[in-house]
Formats: sequence, C-alpha cells, structure tokens
Amino acid sequence: MPPFLSGDFMKPIGLYLHIPFCNGKCPYCDFYSVMPDSETVNNYVSTLCKKIDESGRIYDTVYFGGGTPSLIGSDNIAKIMSHINRTSDCETTLECNPSDTGATNSCFDFDVIERSGINRISMGLQSADNRERKALGRRGSCDDIKRAIERARNAGIDNISLDLMLGIPNQTVESLQKSIDFCKNSGAKHISAYILKIEEKTPFYKIKSSLSLPDDDETCDLYLYAAKELEKAGFYQYEISNFSQNGFESRHNLKYWHCEEYLGLGASAHSFVDGKRFYYERSIDNFIKGNSPISDGLGGDEEEYIMLSLRLSEGLIFEKYQTRFGKSLSENIIAKAKKLMKHGFVRVTENSISLTVNGFLVSNSVICELLGY
Repeated sequence: MPPFLSGDFMKPIGLYLHIPFCNGKCPYCDFYSVMPDSETVNNYVSTLCKKIDESGRIYDTVYFGGGTPSLIGSDNIAKIMSHINRTSDCETTLECNPSDTGATNSCFDFDVIERSGINRISMGLQSADNRERKALGRRGSCDDIKRAIERARNAGIDNISLDLMLGIPNQTVESLQKSIDFCKNSGAKHISAYILKIEEKTPFYKIKSSLSLPDDDETCDLYLYAAKELEKAGFYQYEISNFSQNGFESRHNLKYWHCEEYLGLGASAHSFVDGKRFYYERSIDNFIKGNSPISDGLGGDEEEYIMLSLRLSEGLIFEKYQTRFGKSLSENIIAKAKKLMKHGFVRVTENSISLTVNGFLVSNSVICELLGY
C-alpha cells in the first residue's frame, strides 16, 4: 500500500503540488524545474489528477509550488483543482510569476482560478529595485507585479503574499526600504523575507567570489532592519522568514513547522503522512511513468518537533509538547535555554521557550546547544 493511502482518511491534511516548469532558471535557484512543452505539461497534469484521485484524502490546505505553477495556465490549474476534495475553509495557494501573469499581453485568467477555488496568491517580488532584480535574473518589472496583484484582486483574490530576498547583490538599507515600501503599498497581506543562500550547482555558486554581496554583519543588519520595518508596516513576524497581518499567516506552511501531515505530489515533492516521510525523485518522466515515492524514514520525533517549533515566534509550547509526546519537556533543555537568555537569543516563560529576532539569526547554533549536539 502506498504511504499516502494509510492513516486516518477522515482527518484533513495538507496537499503540496510541485509544478516543475520554468521558462528560465534564476541563477540562485536550486529547485527542480525544466522548460515546458505542451505534451509534457498535459501528461504531467493528467498524472497529478490521477494521483490526487488515488489518494482518497480530504485536504484543508493546498499549495501549488514550483517551478512556476502559473506557467501551466489557468485552465490546467482549474482542472487539477476539480480533482481535489477540499474542506469548506481550505486555504489554497498558487505561486505566480508576475512576469507571466502581469504582462500586458498575458493570457492567464485569474477569474478562472478564483472560480476553481484558489484563494491565495504568492508572488516572487524579491526586490523592488530594478538593479537588484537584474542581478537576480528576475524577468519582468515592478509594473508587471502591480498589474498581477490588481488582476488577482479584481478576480476576488485578496490574500496575496510577496517574497523578499535579503543579502542580495548590491543591496543596501535604502534599496531594502524601497522594497518594503512597495510591499506595504501593494496591499499584500503576507511577506516572506529570506536571506539569500548560495547553493551548490547554481550559476551564482560558480561566480560567488565576484558577486557584490553584503558581508555577514551587513546581512544580519538587513534582516533586523527588515523585521523592524515590516512590523512598523503592520506585518508581525510569526516565523524566522515570514511576516503577516493578523489572520493571514500561511496555514499550509504552518503544517510543516507544527509537524502536521501533508502529502506532496509531483517530481521532487516531499510528504509526511502517518509518521512516515517519503518523496518523488527529481524526474518528470519517472513521475509520469508512475514510479512510486521513495521512503525517507520516520518523522515527527521529539528532536524534529523541537527544532521546527523554535522556527516560530510562539516557540516551543510546553503544553503542546506534552500533549503530543505524553511527557514534559526535559528540564535540562529548559535550564540550557535559561542560560542563553542573558545573550538575548532566547525567551523562557512558564509556558514556552522561544527565540528572539536576534536568536533567529543564530537559530541553528541555539538549537544545537539546546539539544546537546
């Protein structure tokens, strides 16, 4: 029996759908994606629909990630949505490339996807500074992003998230402020602000030494500045890299950090169902052929739960830990956390352990210290 056909079928879980098509690869991106052609796209969409039908599950969050999901077109998005058994309050997110959906000649129809059930859009702004966008290899302009947001809103989709990147080539406090102002004025409800990480096997990795990147201290300052200014703009920080207006947190991503169940379908998609982790290999052809997912062992143990909980601003809540594992959190961990308070990295209350915004910058080191690595 496939892993996703086990567990409590009546309990809603999350659904991640990987759409691995891009018209071009950004120089910093290491996600699995290929150039699309109509035959492959049609076969891939049909396979996704078949897998969704086979799962027999009910979903309370759905996330189309990529790649560039909007590239397969609004009709294909609607086709996939018609196969998904969703709860009435399901959060359904589609990642969109503004250069495709916001271009003056775009054929993408936001009305079609809104009628299909899409109620949240995530767009890759990265920067509102044209020099920085060019350095990042981003296609399209800020005007395209404004048009895409306007088209989504006109279709009735008001829950919009924008991505920002920190520590990118040539970035300054002034250029970052320009991007934050763009986000604030756009009417977005959610901001994901990530520090650029140079991954191996990307074009940026090959030219790393020649990139005009901020140094580590400057990048930390940019992160702290972004957190402060986003909060002033009405976006509270609820996770290391995520900020939202009240009530607009990403419910799907919260499943990852709360160690809740989600099914991933598509080439390179990962899952966590019934205590098991598994994934599909990075091959569109093998996914279309029907190859089974690969086991990745068990998940959701105490250490993983602690690590993921500490990514959240609410932190590790003692009562939730006890409910999940049937025992109290180790007094040794609490004692270590209290020692770290003097450095300004950790908060400890009678109910929880959480990281401060400064602690988020050194979260790996703090978590390793707490867990005794």
